[in-house]
Amino acid sequence: MSQKQNITDVLMVGATGSIGRLAVQAAQRHDLRPRALVRDLRRGEELLPGVELVRGDLEDLASLRSAVCGADAIVLTHGSGSDSRTDARAHVDYGGVRNILQALDGARPRVALMTSIYATRSDIPGAAPWKRRSERLLRAGGLPYTIVRPGWFDHAGPTQRRLVLEQGGTADGGIARDQIAETLMRSLLTNTALGKTFELIATEGEEPSDWAELFGALKTDESGSVDGVLDPYDLPVDAEPRAVRADLDAIRSPHGTSG
Repeated sequence: MSQKQNITDVLMVGATGSIGRLAVQAAQRHDLRPRALVRDLRRGEELLPGVELVRGDLEDLASLRSAVCGADAIVLTHGSGSDSRTDARAHVDYGGVRNILQALDGARPRVALMTSIYATRSDIPGAAPWKRRSERLLRAGGLPYTIVRPGWFDHAGPTQRRLVLEQGGTADGGIARDQIAETLMRSLLTNTALGKTFELIATEGEEPSDWAELFGALKTDESGSVDGVLDPYDLPVDAEPRAVRADLDAIRSPHGTSG
């Protein structure tokens, strides 16, 4: 994946959440123009004063078509949060990505998707595969993308500013919320982040000074694969529910899985 893009307008999905608000601020610091997708305009104005808002719902495809129009990039930090119900994860974590991709209708913005450090872990109590399935949709769609799997929010001390990017789904650790937001935004602006999927934690040390090198050390996801480059092979696509396989088929792009 070598596509380079000029990015100005960024649609922020999950913008009123704790990571989303910080991602909006990071976009502004990098002289980008964030546009926040919100369900409630009044609440959006309170939480994101001065930020352009667009009303929409992740389960309302018509509103999403309007929201994505003209976006050079999309940052997805939405999630079902503490709601551990399977249907909430399916409708929000997974369904939100599916609906955004469908709403694009051929447009090809750059995408930064936040999932979870446990996205591929089946050995964690309460873990569900919906975030992993959302990642698969994004890869299948053929857009220029980066997928960030952050560790435990706020489980990093004030001097733990060195970012560690790992692949393969075995990492564990904490990360500050502002570090997640900055990494998502840097991934949009750094060509060596294209087509990469990685876990993100922080350890003792200084902030990164060379983001191109940091992202460049990672392996790129394999073309034609719907999984991250070193992901475990424990969730075969042909064993997935019929509806999930149908979504993959519907979203699959002629451009190729990795864009």
